[in-house]
Amino acid sequence: MIARCFPYYLDFRFDAGTSRGILRKKETWFLELFDVSDPSKKGIGECAIFRGLSCDDRPEFAAKMAEVCQNIDHYISNASTLLAEWPAIRFGLETALADMNSKDSKILFSSAFTNGDDCIPINGLIWMDTKEKMLHSIRQKIDKGFKCIKLKIGALDFEEELSLLSFIREEYTARDIEIRVDANGAFTPTTALEKLKRLSDFSIHSIEQPIKQGQIEVMAHLCKESPISIALDEELIGCNTLEERQSLIERIRPAYIILKPSLVGGFNTTKEWIKLATGLHIDWWITSALESNIGLNAIAQWTYINKNHLPQGLGTGQLFHNNITSPLLVENGGLHYHNSTPWGELKS
Repeated sequence: MIARCFPYYLDFRFDAGTSRGILRKKETWFLELFDVSDPSKKGIGECAIFRGLSCDDRPEFAAKMAEVCQNIDHYISNASTLLAEWPAIRFGLETALADMNSKDSKILFSSAFTNGDDCIPINGLIWMDTKEKMLHSIRQKIDKGFKCIKLKIGALDFEEELSLLSFIREEYTARDIEIRVDANGAFTPTTALEKLKRLSDFSIHSIEQPIKQGQIEVMAHLCKESPISIALDEELIGCNTLEERQSLIERIRPAYIILKPSLVGGFNTTKEWIKLATGLHIDWWITSALESNIGLNAIAQWTYINKNHLPQGLGTGQLFHNNITSPLLVENGGLHYHNSTPWGELKS
């Protein structure tokens, strides 16, 4: 087996506001595998590093990618141990192998989804912006058939954010539109519970990561006392052993966990999280982490075959104007795979 890797920079169609600031460009890496005994067999995976968030965000990341390529057979045989602390590389290697071993290029997990017979319900993501622009985005998402809206909160004045929620509820009941909010750790331990109580007036389905990760006892208390179901997201990143994962989820006991395969270490690790969660009657859903369509494709196909009943967070492929052309298309509140649409060429 031989391998090569290279970086790729995705440009946002707009300035995406997050709790970490404005995003205009997203760095990612691709890992390609080639079978020297059979030139027709090759596969590609995305090592979707997320600067400022993922464990892979280290100065030696590029050197590590090169090392993996130079010793690819060794890393394939020992990925679970050698790449335990490199979740994005592990995800990319896992998906490249799945692509190589598939019958059809980029059909990693064949299903009714990849046949074009079914879709994945997804949430409509509303990025942090001015109140007026967020209101406009909310109307657009609802007009496009989304039944679940996810709002990033924590950047505007809290009263303005409540007025956004009030706008939705004046027009749409909880039966019409499900609302999720994502605080990205914006609340403080001293104010979080009061804010959660005020948010509960708007029939919120759940809130992601109300406080910053790492405050285990405070988060456990919030999960117990909050009138809104709490979902863990960033809290899961960096739990690189089964023992760490089990300890975290048993101590906090959230209502939901949100799994980003490229940030937690690929599909095998995601399965471990799901097994732990279901054993404690904790529900889950999958989201992307600003991958290109290469990584999003793998995540979407895997998500579909695991038959989760909740709307997923897989609508990010449309965010970039230089994304790789793919059969993935968001229509009427769902992610579809139009297999009549060819994949575009990826140029390193």
